[in-house]
Amino acid sequence: MTRGVQVTAEPVAQVPAAPLLEALPDTVVVADGAGRIAYVNAAVAGLLGHRPADLVGRSLTVLMPERYRDGHGAGFARFRRTGEGKLVGATTQVPALHARGHEVAIDLTLSRLEPDPALGPDGGVVVAVLRDASATILLERQLEVSHYLAATLRVTAALTEAPDADVAFERLLPSLCAELGWDCATLWQPDEAAARLTYAGIWGVPGVDVAALHAAKLDLRFRRGEGLPGLTWRRQVPVVVEDLQTSPEPFGAAAARAVGFRTGVAFPVLRGDTLLGVCELFTRQLRPVPAELLEVLGNAGRQIGQFLGRLRAESEVRELADTLQRSLLPSLLPAVPGLELAAQYRPGGGSALVGGDTYDVVPLPDGRWMVLIADVCGTGAEAAAVTSLTRHTARAAAAASGDPADVLAAVHAALLHEQADGPLRFVTAACLVLEPGTAPVRGRLGVAGHPRPLLRRPEGWEEVGVVGRPLGIGDDARFESVPLTLPPGSSLVLYTDGVTEARDATGEQLGEEGLLRLLTRPGPDVAACIAETIATAVQARTAGSPYEADDLAVLALTVPHR
Repeated sequence: MTRGVQVTAEPVAQVPAAPLLEALPDTVVVADGAGRIAYVNAAVAGLLGHRPADLVGRSLTVLMPERYRDGHGAGFARFRRTGEGKLVGATTQVPALHARGHEVAIDLTLSRLEPDPALGPDGGVVVAVLRDASATILLERQLEVSHYLAATLRVTAALTEAPDADVAFERLLPSLCAELGWDCATLWQPDEAAARLTYAGIWGVPGVDVAALHAAKLDLRFRRGEGLPGLTWRRQVPVVVEDLQTSPEPFGAAAARAVGFRTGVAFPVLRGDTLLGVCELFTRQLRPVPAELLEVLGNAGRQIGQFLGRLRAESEVRELADTLQRSLLPSLLPAVPGLELAAQYRPGGGSALVGGDTYDVVPLPDGRWMVLIADVCGTGAEAAAVTSLTRHTARAAAAASGDPADVLAAVHAALLHEQADGPLRFVTAACLVLEPGTAPVRGRLGVAGHPRPLLRRPEGWEEVGVVGRPLGIGDDARFESVPLTLPPGSSLVLYTDGVTEARDATGEQLGEEGLLRLLTRPGPDVAACIAETIATAVQARTAGSPYEADDLAVLALTVPHR
């Protein structure tokens, strides 16, 4: 470092330190009292492209960009008069002018020389050391970009935990402020007609009162090109206002300016070319916004937009799936004379949005009732189609015959016909046809590859029915039904294997024995309590389990005491 080197304005040959200065890698410039270059070492050629001899005797302004020259004369005169200057004694990053006309970033260190009367009034008064700052700037920018990228990744990671797009948007603003170090963030979203941007929310760091800004923005609307949000919408790239207090009105955010914010930047949240929103960031301090931050914000806006767009699409698909799932289940269980009925359905925990479990309770023309529970192999749209086919075929067959074996055979034939050369889609089912209104209630039961229903009599619970082959497998399948009697005070539970195959955190299934133990616990013997007890126990068992839960359907019937 040469800050303490004493250099005079004597010719180079008379400067004792000249050999030392000539060997330095940094450029050393000595200026006289008139602001002329009295000495410059050879390093200036590598840094700024000048020959030292061409600079001696010329004004220091030859090394300055044009925009700095007007203020230089007054500042140098004040320094010579008072011995004080803003840049003296410190290292400052400034632009210098290369001999070819372009600017070079340098680190400038200025030191004041002690006056020497022997050198006259224009003797050397200041020495400057110039060092190439490009490597430092590059490193700083790389570190800054790394910080921005890491911050936006943390923002995106925070959003991935949101269950839907609305919650993700709510989390977006605080995440941006916290990770990128801004004081306040606001969100604008297009209206339904995509004609204007409407205010959607605000968030400020602790200690920053955003109530006034919130109130000012409530009634604002921006068309494309209007205000900071509208400009961002039109350009579809980040837009920065480095000083809100002096910016032109079309570029400024008047409300933000009014409450004392100084710097603002807005970036679009895009899914392809579709605008999902505009985020504004504000700070109370003047803050330079480098091009690297704008680029990162632009990329982050597109990544966030793709993620939020996917969340919205998934939400819409879930709504459609819920509608489809409801169409495969009774909206309400009918009132059956002499019986109490209750049902529970829980979708599985996997990625499929439509399950394959279903149940149905249907009156038959002769006064009897069909009770059906079924489990379709697989999930999704294809399983939903098979479920619908199963329910409608079972209804038609029950109305025509009324025997569970005939109902199962009709569904089996329909599945074989529908599958043809397509993928195998088999169904397990339990079908019950009852004659309510009698004491005891009598009926017939058929089971095709399905868990056998559980019947509670005074002596306890037992499995009933004879299990046949699943529906849709094999042309030679035969089905049978057996008589079933439900005396007063008895209960019957039909369920799918999502109940017995529910796994806890260790992987152990509930199983038939576990279900029986659950049903023998003390408690009300009404249908609603039985169905709720089973569904709640399964939910508790699978909570926190790494094993994916299957769909669950439970249908409980009780015959009240007369």
